[in-house]
Amino acid sequence: MCLHAGCHIAVSPHTKHFAVDWLGVEVTRATLGIIGMGSIGYKVAQRARAFNMRILYHNRNRRRKEEEEAVGAHYCAKMEDLLQQSDFVMLVVNLTPETHKLIGKKELGLMKPTATLINISRGAVIDQDALVEALQNKVIRAAALDVTYPEPLPRDHPLLSLNNVIITPHIGTATVQAIRMMAEEAIANMLAVLNDQPIPSEVFPK
Repeated sequence: MCLHAGCHIAVSPHTKHFAVDWLGVEVTRATLGIIGMGSIGYKVAQRARAFNMRILYHNRNRRRKEEEEAVGAHYCAKMEDLLQQSDFVMLVVNLTPETHKLIGKKELGLMKPTATLINISRGAVIDQDALVEALQNKVIRAAALDVTYPEPLPRDHPLLSLNNVIITPHIGTATVQAIRMMAEEAIANMLAVLNDQPIPSEVFPK
C-alpha cells in the first residue's frame, strides 16, 4: 500500500520531508497464488513469471503439464494449501453459486499475516464483512480490489476508511485497446451468426 499512501504524502501541502524507512514489499521471488486459472488467470501467470514469482494455482480442472511448465505454475488441489503459502492471492473466478463468498473468515484466517488479497473477478466472491474485519485486525496485510458489491460502495462503507486497501472502479479492462478488441470481437461474432458460420467466441452452456 506504499503507492497509495505515498501518493498522498507526496502531494500533501503539509509534507516537509520524505521518511527514509518508507518500505514496500517485493513482488520479485514472492509467491503468487492464482485462484481460477482460466484464460485470464493464465495470462496473469505469464506476466508474473517475468518477475520470477513462484506461481501456485487452484482451479476446477488442472492445466496440461506443458502449460504449467510454460509459466512455472504448480497446481494446488486444495485451495487451503494455496492460501497458506501465498504472499499474494489473486481471485480470477466467475461468480457462481459455488464461488459466492468463496473467501470468507476461515479462508482469510489461513492466509499469511503479511499477505495481500487481490480481487479482479466479482465483488461477491469475497465476504466483504469478513474482509473488513481481517483488514482491521491485521489478519492479512492488505487488499487490492477492482470489484466490490455493490458498485460503487455506499460512501459510509468501512472499506473506504481503511488505509490498507486500494479500491479501483472496476477498470481492469478499461483501456482504449482492450475496449476496441472487445468491440471487434463482438462484431465478428454477430457477422458469423448472420452468415451462418461458426461463432468465434461461442459460449457453451454447461
